[in-house]
Amino acid sequence: MATNYATVTWDQLHRDARLLAETLMPRGPFKGIVAITRGGLIPAAIIAREMDCRLIETISVVTYDEEHQGKPNVVKAPTAAGDGEGFLIVDDLVDSGVTAQLVRQLLPKALFACLYAKPSGKPLTDLFVVEVPQDTWVLFPWDTAPLFVPPLARKSDAA
Repeated sequence: MATNYATVTWDQLHRDARLLAETLMPRGPFKGIVAITRGGLIPAAIIAREMDCRLIETISVVTYDEEHQGKPNVVKAPTAAGDGEGFLIVDDLVDSGVTAQLVRQLLPKALFACLYAKPSGKPLTDLFVVEVPQDTWVLFPWDTAPLFVPPLARKSDAA
């Protein structure tokens, strides 16, 4: 269980995805992108736009129930990607590496890139933008919502 939390804003995510795309450009062009759902969908869309790539395939792997990791289960295979040759795999985060390991087995010839990497999963990715401590739970923009916080002066009135 994570002991720390890091919040990624939409602006940060977009900036990091564009930076990853810029780093990937010399390695392309790619036949297509395989987004690991659900976290990899938005980064993959941004990267596809920046790299002018039109073919986006998905692989759906379920490993988490809230913050608890379980056994990975492929619920949708990336059939258009074959063995991954010429394809780019994109995810938001590589954590323990359980999902990455499974996806790499299915697409051994693909390049694997993600925005954020924790130490346990880092060896399974070819490229990433930011390293995150292992004990940190990353809160992505789609996991959070803006919330009104009353001024401190009002909090003392309620006490």
